[in-house]
Amino acid sequence: MFSGFDVFRVGISFVIMCIFYMPTVNSLPELSPQKYFSTLQPGKASLAYFCQADSPRTSVFLEELNEAVRPLQDYGISVAKVNCVKEEISRYCGKEKDLMKAYLFKGNILLREFPTDTLFDVNAIVAHVLFALLFNEVKYITNLEDLQNIENALKGKANIIFSYVRAIGIPEHRAVMEAAFVYGTTYQFVLTTEIALLESIGQQATYEADRRTAEWVAWRLLGKAGVLLLLRDSLEVNIPQDANVVFKRAEKGVPVEFLVLHDVDLIISHVENNMHIEEIQEDEDNDMEGPDIDVQDDEVAETVFRDRKRKLPLELTVELTEETFNATVMASDSIVLFYAGWQAVSMAFLQSYIDVAVKLKGTSAMLLTRINCADWSDVCTKQNVTEFPIVKMYKKGENPVSYAGMLGTEDLLKFIQLNRISYPVNITSIQEAEEYLSGELYKDLISYSSVSVLGLFSPTMKTAKEDFSEAGNYLKGYVITGIYSEEDVLLLSTKYVASLPALLLARHTEGKIESVPLASTHAQDIVQIITDALLEMFPEITVENLPSYFRLQKPLLILFSDGSVNPQYKKAILTLVKQKYLDSFTPCWLNLKNTPVGRGILRAYFDPLPPLPLLVLVNLHSGGQVFAFPSDQAIIEENLVLWLKKLEAGLENHITILPAQEWKPPLPAYDFLSMIDAATSQHGTRKVPKCMKETDVQENDKEQHEDRLAVRKEPIETLRIKHWNRSNWFKEAEKSFRHDKEL
Repeated sequence: MFSGFDVFRVGISFVIMCIFYMPTVNSLPELSPQKYFSTLQPGKASLAYFCQADSPRTSVFLEELNEAVRPLQDYGISVAKVNCVKEEISRYCGKEKDLMKAYLFKGNILLREFPTDTLFDVNAIVAHVLFALLFNEVKYITNLEDLQNIENALKGKANIIFSYVRAIGIPEHRAVMEAAFVYGTTYQFVLTTEIALLESIGQQATYEADRRTAEWVAWRLLGKAGVLLLLRDSLEVNIPQDANVVFKRAEKGVPVEFLVLHDVDLIISHVENNMHIEEIQEDEDNDMEGPDIDVQDDEVAETVFRDRKRKLPLELTVELTEETFNATVMASDSIVLFYAGWQAVSMAFLQSYIDVAVKLKGTSAMLLTRINCADWSDVCTKQNVTEFPIVKMYKKGENPVSYAGMLGTEDLLKFIQLNRISYPVNITSIQEAEEYLSGELYKDLISYSSVSVLGLFSPTMKTAKEDFSEAGNYLKGYVITGIYSEEDVLLLSTKYVASLPALLLARHTEGKIESVPLASTHAQDIVQIITDALLEMFPEITVENLPSYFRLQKPLLILFSDGSVNPQYKKAILTLVKQKYLDSFTPCWLNLKNTPVGRGILRAYFDPLPPLPLLVLVNLHSGGQVFAFPSDQAIIEENLVLWLKKLEAGLENHITILPAQEWKPPLPAYDFLSMIDAATSQHGTRKVPKCMKETDVQENDKEQHEDRLAVRKEPIETLRIKHWNRSNWFKEAEKSFRHDKEL
């Protein structure tokens, strides 16, 4: 590789040689027809433009033709402007339409006529002229069959250089023609402008295939090595032509390795083998310092890798780009998944998203779409997407709604299905209200919302109805809500013993309807009441619903069971719930077969583990004491009441005290517990925003984006880091390689 000084010196030498040997004619000569034809020489090419003197229509073309004089002379092609004078007769100076052409001669033989509108600039002039002269050296093809015929004819004889350009006459076309002029006798040049032909031979898919390979390598090396996808031609680095992998170790002074590895497993093995010595040394150094927070136990990435060969039917969702995003979300009600192709969590959720598409195939009017923010970061920025993955629902005339539930198939499916109707549902008759409460009105949605809420208001309760409507709109996608405020509303309130205003909660799985008076009609309070009503009296605790019950800030009365809970135990506990004995606790049960993590919890309480079932009271919110119901007593109402009275009187000894420490992930980006907690607690703790008037979707998005940027406390640099910006990241990689080169 040349040093900077060597390159400069060679460039000067080349310029001096060009100036010394350059012909003295640099401007467009003007000749009469007789004079022009007398200058033509056998075997020499010449481009001529015949025109009337002082024609203003040709001034722009003549300027470009004058620019083409010098480059064409470099290839031995003369250029001239031929003035058509009256005293001389020439067939090229005839009708006016003939004056809109340029003519290419070889000797006295006319090779080609060019309409002047095809010679629109100096690049087009040079490209067209060389293309005409090199008709043997450059074959123009339009289909795959032509290419295959040329390949078959030249097998074992000559190499082929295949080129695609967007159009004839553009700078890229000129570059190919100039290369063909120099190397046309050595190689057979083949040219096409057909994009379909390029796609058929697979060249266009090269980048996408390389990107997917790089993503898989990145997931498998997550926490071990960074992965860059580099464009070979854009780097000022002398990369060997056959190398496809560049490996740089973290230590200073270690040279860059250029490797030929055609298998992902070989790449992984090479990296891990070279890291082995480093890891041993780091482990020795960190023995006394505790775990390194930069090394993450990323089970999500492991899951993605394990399912990497699972072929997803991505065609069931519409892939959006910067060009199609606005038109798509404005043309139809749409669900949009914003994800990053390099992020394991995004790719894991993409599988759930596709599973939703499979379940909704042919049944949903909602269009499921996705956009990879790794490719279209500007779109994601405009939509105020600052983390991945995010799902948003777009409906015409409404603000986009962000999905805040669990990143799983069932919860997202519930959100989409419950958004098929507008909330709250306006009930117009007593009969319709009874059908609503019985589950018949929306029986296809009951499986997604086990509780239906009906607000009862007199026609004059305008403010209360507005607050309930605001709460129902806020809870859409999570629970079915309806409103009834006709003149005969007292018939319903009397039947269900509910003084207005009130809520009727229809629990479909239990077949019960209960009334809840509304002492306060503020939207936030209504949301809290409905959210609390969705909680079960004796739920099975799972990873997904634990935050919902944990946020109640009550001691957990947990029945650990190795399978389904015993019906007698369930009956005893529910009886105590109805008798208000357990109001200060959260009674629940945990099935170790469904939630194996429960065994780890029990090991923290008992050593050794006693036989199941086990009833344990855990006071997580104050003190951390753990109490165990006596294993030699039957779990019946009388024994439970007696045990609880002893606990209240301080006569029971705890079996252990949990340490007062925070549960934190290795790094904030993987704080899945806080994500779950935010999803489940948002209805009860967050202030309900006022509904905005219907506006144009994109205009509203723009206003929201500007407002949020105005109040956001994070600096713009932080936002840029949160958004995947491939171009900026690539520039940094390029700088790194230049730095290595200098070293």
